[in-house]
Amino acid sequence: MLSKKTKYAINALVYLAKGKPGEAIQISRIAESENISRKFLEAILLVLRNAGLLASKKGMAGGYYLQKNPEDINIAEVVRLFEGAIALLPCVAHKYYQRCEECKDEATCGIRDVFAEIRNKTVDMLKGATLKNIVEREHALLSHLKTKEPII
Repeated sequence: MLSKKTKYAINALVYLAKGKPGEAIQISRIAESENISRKFLEAILLVLRNAGLLASKKGMAGGYYLQKNPEDINIAEVVRLFEGAIALLPCVAHKYYQRCEECKDEATCGIRDVFAEIRNKTVDMLKGATLKNIVEREHALLSHLKTKEPII
């Protein structure tokens, strides 16, 4: 399960992706819109800025904005930033690999093989889920709700 920090990071990034490219949005506006504590959001945005996903401007017209295009920011990147490994077992983690103590032979371990497949499919899906994709899905879902005939 994702932590609140990760969920809030994704919410803030999606909010920024909906704005005009390069337009700095104040923390208070993001926090209010996404119902996130301002102090908690500040810490999250700092991590995202340090990772190169966001940039910030100081002053009256200051705030945060996406450093990359929405199609270039994927959810796998964000999850790894806040959660670490995406894999459910350390022996199949890509960036955080650790051998399992109880494993006799990784090459013939059926459990490892299954969880490697799960990790690979999960990572592929998370990489395919870009901010642009999420915004497009939201628009499609809203459009579908508006045109859907009521159930009688």
